[in-house]
Amino acid sequence: MNPIISAIYAGVVQGNAKQASEKTSLAIGEGLDAETILNEGLIAAMKEVGRLFEEGEYFVPEMLVSARAMQSGMAILRPVLIAQDIRPAGKVVIGTVKGDLHDIGKNLVSMMLEGAGFQIIDLGTDVAPEKFLEAIRQNRPDIVGMSALLTTTMLNMSKTIQVLKDGGVRDGIKIIVGGAPVTEKYAAEIGADGFSPDASQAASLARRLMGLAA
Repeated sequence: MNPIISAIYAGVVQGNAKQASEKTSLAIGEGLDAETILNEGLIAAMKEVGRLFEEGEYFVPEMLVSARAMQSGMAILRPVLIAQDIRPAGKVVIGTVKGDLHDIGKNLVSMMLEGAGFQIIDLGTDVAPEKFLEAIRQNRPDIVGMSALLTTTMLNMSKTIQVLKDGGVRDGIKIIVGGAPVTEKYAAEIGADGFSPDASQAASLARRLMGLAA
């Protein structure tokens, strides 16, 4: 691997945002291929962070720090990717459902999805079903992600899916759900396409739903 790419990878895994951003700038300045920087530097690093999390070597704080380092590199690389028309792995609309103001889990999932190569449209918290519907019509995403931290608000996942069905957009998207009270059984009951218990597995799930290597 190119030593500059290796340094980007290390910066992300170690949560060193300064190194990740500076080496990304250097890689672009040296004329390295933008897609290689993305795939071998940033995405590969976030896959490693996900592996470390799943094996119990990293915890949520370490994941957050690494995800922020990845974002610092992505902020520099994104204009180059756009200019070269390098397409993301897919487009994701994500939000915490109506009545729920919790966003830490949703934010971490968003960062991990971005680190897996996805374009993110983050609707924030307390998102009404109609707002999900409007965002889908405007952005034409591949995947919609819904989060809830409360048993009372997770019922709005089902209501949102019904609104998407009534609005005629359900068949064109994949829906993934997660959050503390959400289970795989509940996801199946409400007709979601997938469930993830944590942010790392959410990124792998999204890639699988797009037919990509997890």
